[in-house]
Amino acid sequence: MRIRHPHPPARVRALAALGAATVLLASSACDSQSTGASSSSGTTLAIAVFGTPNSFDPTQLLEGQQMYVWDSVYDTLLIQDNKGRLQPGAAETWQYSGDARTLTLKLRTGMRFSSGAPVDSAAVKATLERIASTPGPNQGVLASVASVGTPDTHTVVIKMKRPDGSLLTSLSTAAGVIGDPKTMTSKSAALNPVGSGPYTLDKGATVNGSVYVLKRRDDYWNKKAYPFPTVKIRVISDQTAMANALKAGETNAGTVDVSQVDAFKSAGFETRHVQATAVAALVLGDRAGAVLQPLGDVRVRKAINMAFDRTKMVKQLLRGSGRPTEQIFNPKGPGHDAALDRTYSYDPAAARKLLADAGYPNGFSVTMPSLVFTKSFEPTFTQALADIGIKVKWQPVPPQQSVSALASRKYPMFLIVDGLNTTPIEARNFYSPTGYRNVFNSTDPELAELLDQANRELDPARAADIYKEINKFGVENAWYGPVFDIGSDWVTKKGITYLGDGSSTLATIRQFGAAD
Repeated sequence: MRIRHPHPPARVRALAALGAATVLLASSACDSQSTGASSSSGTTLAIAVFGTPNSFDPTQLLEGQQMYVWDSVYDTLLIQDNKGRLQPGAAETWQYSGDARTLTLKLRTGMRFSSGAPVDSAAVKATLERIASTPGPNQGVLASVASVGTPDTHTVVIKMKRPDGSLLTSLSTAAGVIGDPKTMTSKSAALNPVGSGPYTLDKGATVNGSVYVLKRRDDYWNKKAYPFPTVKIRVISDQTAMANALKAGETNAGTVDVSQVDAFKSAGFETRHVQATAVAALVLGDRAGAVLQPLGDVRVRKAINMAFDRTKMVKQLLRGSGRPTEQIFNPKGPGHDAALDRTYSYDPAAARKLLADAGYPNGFSVTMPSLVFTKSFEPTFTQALADIGIKVKWQPVPPQQSVSALASRKYPMFLIVDGLNTTPIEARNFYSPTGYRNVFNSTDPELAELLDQANRELDPARAADIYKEINKFGVENAWYGPVFDIGSDWVTKKGITYLGDGSSTLATIRQFGAAD
């Protein structure tokens, strides 16, 4: 049995933790984990999110900005630090069996839910089993789990149906939260969560859908990682209104449009640019040509990749706040390969020749979904594709139907703007036959073998090489048409600093420190 240390080396087996950070040397060191801030700070952190958290029920938690709230209330079995490395959470240690089919986690002692009930292996088992058996956004994440055992009160043994290289990372996200078994099945759990996390929800000051006020627990095991006694999270659905809230002092940390950075800097805000937090890409999903025959020919998919002047698009559409890319993987992750960004040059003439060679000298037409997050990019994509002979018709899709529309197989290709993730999760989402972005369930013997190798590989360096091969397969076979990574620009008021660099894109209060 191979030991999975509390603080694994860079590019750990799940490669779930992408990048490198200061390595904490023992599980007890997590108690003094540094955020670059003093835990004695009396500063209140005030931030804004675009949307109301849909639920605090552990089975219905969504990632993205909503995580700022629920991640503060719940512990997860593992956590990602600000450099993307997996660290101990509620589990002090973890180890995989040699065949990567059994994961054993040892829980730290002395943890309690905000109700006063102890956090033990029975609570972990109850939460994992409920997430796995309840329809919701994280049910599929635990599809590889066969059973959860509890040999004692502080040991959890997860048996796998098959090796899953993304599981460790998943246990640092919504799938790894721990709910109080006595309350998490009640109707009240959707609005009144009972967790063991660093904060509790101040019910008196919280107005659901408007503002969420969090109060730090003095008895939390990792209190020093959370320097803010109070956190206020406002729901503000408009980017301009968010900027005005920063100017008015209603919030003291947030992202702003790149055009506003200099003004905020002049007003005394600290600024930080993160080059890549999301990727804009065409999903060339119908790779068998069942709905749109041309996409079944790799020459057509390659031609599409040659249609984009990526550097120009970054300058014009993002005003420089981003980077050109030809790959889906996070540039901070071990699966990313800089050489792959030189696979497709911008060459409309060569693209038109490829289309002609594939039997489409006059191009073809395609209908793509027009989504709320793609509208501003659609004219540029339309023109680029028209220049090589592909005529695009955009079909409006209501925001509440976006997910179902993309999963419906109605659209053989579509534009996405997805938050970047960790390498194993990106491999699962985009290349697994059941990955949510692989909507036509495409598969290939070479790719299937690489995915199996990655899931089974326990050595982080060898696993990184396999993920690079998966990435290479995807780029060379043009499964997608990535165009650019989108950056973000953070501004924070004096006394607060933003600590993220894109290695981990999870929305967590640990991204913020209290500056001296």
